[in-house]
Amino acid sequence: MKLGAFSVSLSVKDLETSRTFYEKLGFAIFAGSMEQHYLIMKNGNALVGLFQGMFENNILTFNPGWDENAQKVPGYDDVRTIQKHLKANQIELVKEADGSTSGPASIVVMDPDGNTILIDQHI
Repeated sequence: MKLGAFSVSLSVKDLETSRTFYEKLGFAIFAGSMEQHYLIMKNGNALVGLFQGMFENNILTFNPGWDENAQKVPGYDDVRTIQKHLKANQIELVKEADGSTSGPASIVVMDPDGNTILIDQHI
């Protein structure tokens, strides 16, 4: 399966404090805004999402069809194809995509240790 670009989405207490910290590590704002209460920070190919007040726990995020620059990649696996594969392999989905649709959609699974994995397709 081709899961697409990978990032970690962090639930932060103070967006400004976290932004400053990650800038000191060499990250720069790539997307989002303070007004929207989230920032996507980028350092080379590494992506860290900072989200204040949007969710409780940290999330591993994959974006099918995108590279680390949010550019469309050819030959990606649609999130619905990924969903079918996971279900065929007895992976329980916390959130499913509507299999009768196309375009943007997302699914959510939990790993064996309770970590949330979001597969979030934007195209």
